[in-house]
Amino acid sequence: MAFDPSSLAALSARYPAVPARLRHRLTDHPLFAIERLTALARALPQTSVEYNSGDLPIGQDPEKTPMNGLTPEETVRRIAENKSWIVLKNIEQDKDYAALLESCLADVAPIAKTATGDMHMREGFIFVSSPSSVTPFHMDPEHNILLQIKGAKDFTLFPNDSETIVSDDAHEAFHRAGGHRNLPYKKEYESLAETIDLAPGDALYVPVKTPHWVKVGPEVSISLSVTWRSKVSDAEAHLRRANGWLRAQGRTPPRPGAAPLRDRAAIFASRLAARLNRA
Repeated sequence: MAFDPSSLAALSARYPAVPARLRHRLTDHPLFAIERLTALARALPQTSVEYNSGDLPIGQDPEKTPMNGLTPEETVRRIAENKSWIVLKNIEQDKDYAALLESCLADVAPIAKTATGDMHMREGFIFVSSPSSVTPFHMDPEHNILLQIKGAKDFTLFPNDSETIVSDDAHEAFHRAGGHRNLPYKKEYESLAETIDLAPGDALYVPVKTPHWVKVGPEVSISLSVTWRSKVSDAEAHLRRANGWLRAQGRTPPRPGAAPLRDRAAIFASRLAARLNRA
């Protein structure tokens, strides 16, 4: 098993809506050696690698993110000194990492199925970060478990149902084509923050679209994210797309949850439109 059984019990009590701390057993896994990660960075297609300077403000404008002037391979190999951040996406394209991803998700799948149905879009991401680097304030569309492999990081998260932090407009923009994960950050959000410190062997379940930012400690950090979508995350995305379309027509849709029957109709309409677009 990748996760300690006792921590899976904690996840079961909190999934899908509440963050949960877990423990894992992958800290010494050879697939996280810098040499192996350098080879993975070299082998992955360009579209599966994202990297930039790690010396960023919490509220980084995604259009102005500074690059580091290196190749992905150089970024990983020299990560201790180059003040950078890199994510290797869809690691399941490599058969060894695909097996690792599936072993992690196999532990979690029974819990997920009970609450949110079968997993789909099962994907893995590896984050390699220089000391003191920052991942700016953002949210992600998946259910996510972040496993800390090497180094330490502070993971600061915020309620995912706060309209003050993420407005309905921002949720809807997130699901439009070209929408970016980064979010504007304001000092006043700090009263709603919870910071969770992660060391090697720690893991954290992050619910869908939980706003967060991350600060790496004084050493190189390596983390693995294992992610999946569900019928619940799909429904939320379809509802936001439908509401965004209505708002663009000058309508003001109710907040999700305020009119459940209307929400179900909007989700159905969005799913139907998506099928027709694929036909």
